[in-house]
Amino acid sequence: MHAVSLQAAFLDTAADQLCFSLDLTELPALAEREVSVGGLAVRLRLLGASHQVFAGPVRETVACLPEAVRGLPTTLTRRPAGWTYDFSAVTECLGPGEFSTRVANALSRADEAEHSLSGVFPGSPEAVTAVVVEACDEGPGPGLAWRTWHSYPQDGHIVSTHSRLEAR
Repeated sequence: MHAVSLQAAFLDTAADQLCFSLDLTELPALAEREVSVGGLAVRLRLLGASHQVFAGPVRETVACLPEAVRGLPTTLTRRPAGWTYDFSAVTECLGPGEFSTRVANALSRADEAEHSLSGVFPGSPEAVTAVVVEACDEGPGPGLAWRTWHSYPQDGHIVSTHSRLEAR
């Protein structure tokens, strides 16, 4: 699926302003896609400042949220009834060439994936958020995994997250 040109006012956000939550309901979305992955309904949502993924018992939000504690967990595990959810995040500061290559790779990966949603924010073709979700067959029960990329061209930061949800 090709990247969507997102219609949003420019927000001067940065990687260190991102927050993480598993407790939020729907926030206003700029783009949304519902898919079925491994028999599980998944909603991919791009926000004005990042993403939400709703899958099974998980409502993952990574976004710039007023009045929330800033920062993403490096790793996190939760065990909602009958499930295991794992999250990890990495922030990298890259030089201009490497930054451009990594943004292009994230958009290409989203474009080639069966279940994805990506968007380009106004102001820079390298200001993107991309989400790719796929089924996992490695665990004892059905599962899925998703990766996200959030790029901040003004300072060369890319935030990458990886989430995995498995039935126990």
